[in-house]
Amino acid sequence: MKRARLSKAETRVLEQFWKLGRSSVREVLDSLPDDERVAYTTIQTLVYRLEHKGALRRVKKIGNAQVFEPAIDQRQYRGGLLRDMLELFGGSPRLLVSNLLETGTLTLRDLKALQNASTRGRK
Repeated sequence: MKRARLSKAETRVLEQFWKLGRSSVREVLDSLPDDERVAYTTIQTLVYRLEHKGALRRVKKIGNAQVFEPAIDQRQYRGGLLRDMLELFGGSPRLLVSNLLETGTLTLRDLKALQNASTRGRK
């Protein structure tokens, strides 16, 4: 099965489920910082979209509230995004990193820190 693409808003809601675990729409809404608060129905719509796309699953009902949990693993989801990104650069990690450096998304300081962390991990 091909992985469904998620919008930025859907991804943000899914991140809250990864953080909270099993949760209701209200719990997810209440967990958002004040500057990210939207209407309850907006979160509810995003949750139902995520369920339809297979990213969340309904696990139980408490009163009128449906409780959902992540149906996809955070590491697998991010790995899929990275594979998609690499495809945009012909599968070349060098081209990807070069582009990140050119756009200032990744700095030489970041690259050096990654290199140092990698070297320490091998010892």
